[in-house]
Amino acid sequence: MSDEISLMVQTNKTVFPVTDGQQLVYVLMTVMPADVLASIQMPLNFCLVLDHSGSMSGTKIENLKAAARLAIDEMTEHDLVSVVVFDDSVQVVLPSQLVNDSAVLKARIDKIRAEGGTKIARGIRAGLDELIKGVGADRVSRMLLLTDGETYGDERECLSLAAEAAQRNIAISALGLGEGWNETLLDALAQNSGGVSDFIPEGQPEAILSTFQRQVRSAQRSVVQNALLLLRLAEGVTPRAVWRVTPMISLLGQRAVSARDVQVTLGDMECGKGQSVLVELLIPPLPAGKYRLAQAEIAYDVASLGLTHEKVKTDVVLAFSGDSMETAASHAAVLNVVEKVTAHKLQTRALDEAAAGNIAGATQKLRAAATRLLDLGEPELADVARREADRLEQGQGLSAHGTKKLRYETRKLTQKLDD
Repeated sequence: MSDEISLMVQTNKTVFPVTDGQQLVYVLMTVMPADVLASIQMPLNFCLVLDHSGSMSGTKIENLKAAARLAIDEMTEHDLVSVVVFDDSVQVVLPSQLVNDSAVLKARIDKIRAEGGTKIARGIRAGLDELIKGVGADRVSRMLLLTDGETYGDERECLSLAAEAAQRNIAISALGLGEGWNETLLDALAQNSGGVSDFIPEGQPEAILSTFQRQVRSAQRSVVQNALLLLRLAEGVTPRAVWRVTPMISLLGQRAVSARDVQVTLGDMECGKGQSVLVELLIPPLPAGKYRLAQAEIAYDVASLGLTHEKVKTDVVLAFSGDSMETAASHAAVLNVVEKVTAHKLQTRALDEAAAGNIAGATQKLRAAATRLLDLGEPELADVARREADRLEQGQGLSAHGTKKLRYETRKLTQKLDD
């Protein structure tokens, strides 16, 4: 067992009831880089790919440039940085280079102007070309993509480029500014590359600065790379879903590597944050007793220490009893996570059903999501869900603001420190 990360497992109940049929079990796995890695700051290979189309004119382009300058200020002389701007054409403002004269780099950023239309694929291609120059195991390679509008006719090319980025271990952070951009495309770009997507509300200039700053710092703290979760399941145990729940809620893809083994990609992990994963398992009927129903194994690299294919394992052992007193106790922390994931699932399904034309189903799920959000202490989000349900019932359709607010803010329900 390696000492670079820890792996802790909790289940939703202390003891599970003996039943005649399958039952659903929630397993919360928390993976955390150890304190021994706390002093590491990874050198970066970072590219800003920025929309400077005509819709970005005025305050938006000025805030964008301020955020890009702030990102440069967060970097060190050991980091590589490049800046690409795109409209319906593309320009490499800063070719990939070390941050050894930040004043010169920021002066180049100051010359960016808003003009033209929007072709995201051209920006991603140019950004990848700059990042490829610095790709290596000794650096964290990230692309920060920001747009405020729809791209035209190049969505498939964008997704193909995201897949190429993933093959080169380049994660794309896809950020949408305002309300006029395609969240389905940006979500897919992030997911296909192993990155994240997020929503920056228009009219909050400070949000652009803090988001860029947070993205750079997150990359610098990514001390564990290429993490994989392997679940070895006992006979009859079926994985229903695997959710990343921290740092944000997202449904993770799973790949069967054998009849009873499932592999899930976790990617990079930040020091001090790590990741938590919620696994939904369907368990067959079992008599009273204790059983090892799964083994969780994390494989990972620590590039800064020259470590590859390190592993840490732990067993998932469940106790079953026919005594209702014994089975009454639950783990509140796990159930709290389950409730937040459920709220996120409800709004996701509601938006999908609304897009498919099932207005009644979408309305019902939005109202159910509002109830759960209110119970979770999220009155603002609950109000958004209720208002969107009202709009559907009145035949108005979902609003762009409400859709994006629900889609992205419910992903962050697990970020509250006081849970």
